[in-house]
Amino acid sequence: MPRVSVVIVCMDRPDLLNPCLEGLFARNRTELEVWVVAYLFSEENLARLRADWPSVKVVESRELRGFSENNNLALRQVTGEYCFIVNDDTLMRMPVVDALLADFDRLPADAAIVSPKIIFPDGRVQTSGRAPWTAWRYVKHYLHQVDETVPTPWSMQEGLFRTWTVNGACFLIKTAVFREAGWFDETYTFTPEDIAIGHKVNELGYTVWSDADVEITHLAGGTVSRLEAAIKPTRVRGALQFYSSGNPVKYFLLGSFVWCVEALRRLKYLFADRSDPGSHAAIMDATSKNVMRSVFTKRTSKEIFTQLYHEIHTP
Repeated sequence: MPRVSVVIVCMDRPDLLNPCLEGLFARNRTELEVWVVAYLFSEENLARLRADWPSVKVVESRELRGFSENNNLALRQVTGEYCFIVNDDTLMRMPVVDALLADFDRLPADAAIVSPKIIFPDGRVQTSGRAPWTAWRYVKHYLHQVDETVPTPWSMQEGLFRTWTVNGACFLIKTAVFREAGWFDETYTFTPEDIAIGHKVNELGYTVWSDADVEITHLAGGTVSRLEAAIKPTRVRGALQFYSSGNPVKYFLLGSFVWCVEALRRLKYLFADRSDPGSHAAIMDATSKNVMRSVFTKRTSKEIFTQLYHEIHTP
């Protein structure tokens, strides 16, 4: 049985996936079972993936799915003692899997997750540990008032330290604990499933750790595309469900706050030229409008994404 099962979800981007796999195999000595969830891959790219990486186990994902659902397709089949979740747009310049695995040898028995410091290509830190995320923290985040690079008792510390939750771009977790937690929560399609798994693990009585001496590069970023008008409403719906914790009053208050912020944002684009659906103004206006439409709906986050995705791709 391999010690570590690696799960990578890739949306038909071999230009990202190949460097990720190259670093994974070149840098680590641990026996790995590697799963790639080939999400909406073309037949040509799927054939090339199987030919170039014959040792990789490929799961074809042909339907519209989010991060949680796609990862779970592979997670329910893994055989390793640990699961290494990593984004396809990451670059490994050191033996990240080996180092995080070694961390478990010096951690208490209740340790369930270890994550590395995640940096951008220019060296800036994206996350190094993550503090607990609350409804109030989400409100501040929505107003761009949360900086996760500011040190807290749970983040941006030195060496190996206890944290609260993880960044879904990369972390190592005990498979038995992941299974006990129910894998990724499919209530969430695009965030906050990574924050949710960290909170769930703590609720189950385990601990989460981060090692600031272990780094992985996350490319991330990119230009805004028309798909943002489907992705952001989906993210917001999931976030409101998570931070309201099933309390309808809390949901109403958070939802009202989001609705008002997005209404104000739409005012910015009231007099802008939105005739080109691909322009920044048109995309951001449509995104805010769709968030407002989705806040108080009874639809699931996946139903929201599916509907909006088809609206965007319908001529």
